[in-house]
Amino acid sequence: MKLVYKIKGVSLIIKILICDDSITIRKKLQGAIKLDQTIEFYEAKNGVEAIVEYETHRPNIVFMDIIMPEKDGIEALKGIIAIDENAKVIMLSSVGTKSNLKVALENGASDFIQKPWDVHNLNTIIRKYI
Repeated sequence: MKLVYKIKGVSLIIKILICDDSITIRKKLQGAIKLDQTIEFYEAKNGVEAIVEYETHRPNIVFMDIIMPEKDGIEALKGIIAIDENAKVIMLSSVGTKSNLKVALENGASDFIQKPWDVHNLNTIIRKYI
C-alpha cells in the first residue's frame, strides 16, 4: 500500500507531524507509518513546538501525545485548532489518560489512538483523514 494520492493526475505529498516528548515514540511511530517516499514527517517534542511546526508546514495529519512538558497536548490542540479549525489532530493516549481524551475530542481532536498502537489501526486512521 502506498500513501500517494492523486487529484486530476497530480500526486500529493502527505505531511505528517508527530508530537511526543519521547524521541523513541516519535521514531517508532514514524517507522510504523513510513510507507512511501511521498510522506514528509515533521517532529515536535512538546506542544509549543507542535504549534510552530503546524503553522510552518500545515501537515495533513498531526499525531499528538497528551502528556508533555511546556505545553501539553490539549493546549497544543487548542492552539492548532485556533490556526486551522479543520486540522486533523489524532491524540495519542497512554493508559490512565482516558479522561483527557474526552476533553481533547471536545476541543477539536479528530480521533485518538491508545498506546501501544497497532500498525493496521494507524494506516486506517491515515486513510480516514486524508
